[in-house]
Amino acid sequence: MVEELIGAVAAAGTAGLVYLASAARVVKQYERGVVFRLGRLHGEVRRPGFNLIVPAVDRMRKVNLQIVTMPVPAQEGITRDNVTVRVDAVVYFKVVDPAAAVVNVEDYRFAVSQMAQTSLRSIIGKSELDDLLSNREKLNQGLELMIDSPAVEWGVTIDRVEIKDVSLPDTMKRSMARQAEADRERRARLINADAEYQASKKLSQAAQQMADTPSALQLRLLQTVMAVAAEKNSTLVLPIPVELLRFLERGHQEGAQQAPAPTERSVDTTEHPVAVDTTEHPVDTTQQAIDELRHAVEK
Repeated sequence: MVEELIGAVAAAGTAGLVYLASAARVVKQYERGVVFRLGRLHGEVRRPGFNLIVPAVDRMRKVNLQIVTMPVPAQEGITRDNVTVRVDAVVYFKVVDPAAAVVNVEDYRFAVSQMAQTSLRSIIGKSELDDLLSNREKLNQGLELMIDSPAVEWGVTIDRVEIKDVSLPDTMKRSMARQAEADRERRARLINADAEYQASKKLSQAAQQMADTPSALQLRLLQTVMAVAAEKNSTLVLPIPVELLRFLERGHQEGAQQAPAPTERSVDTTEHPVAVDTTEHPVDTTQQAIDELRHAVEK
């Protein structure tokens, strides 16, 4: 009798262990459990930890709540300004309602992928090439709204959408390169022209200042000679400005006006042979120097 009782207790314990093993479910921290009893959604979503279900009656399906990174295959389309481009993107989404993700859609991952591809093609057709290249932030927001609208019914929320790359034809790349080069050349010419304009104004002011004070030109000439002589060249070319010649010529004219006229003596030639007493003046070296300097400049 005792042996039969012990055997019955052992059998019951074994059956209980088998039942517990078949009914026990462990839900991880990043998961939620959706229980179906006889094909119908039963109770609330099971929380992480140890959970029990009725074997052969209940069926639990676990749903991952982590953020899913899904690449969108490259889509080829024509922009609004008739340029053929190839664009690929990446979608970040997660499940916020496990029951809706299981009940309302057969495969929410596949559904989000197809919706992302369709929305990406629609964005390409509505945008221009410049927007795809430089205004991606606005396009990302529009693409996120287009995908998120139907995904709400699937218990999925779109975290963010990013356009990864925009592939252009080779002819378009060359055209854009030529355009950028021409624009940079235009800006360089404008900068050079502005620099020349500013330099001409400064040179005009300097020329006016030197015209008021002729000695400034001589000082500038000496500075130029010193700068050239510092290079240790075997040949030194010394420019002689025209103003220097004018200055020497002006000094010669003033000296000629101040010099006294030569005196003539009357000689009686009737009785005595002709004798003329001429007063000899020294040769004016200033005029000779000017002539030689001008002759050197002309050569």
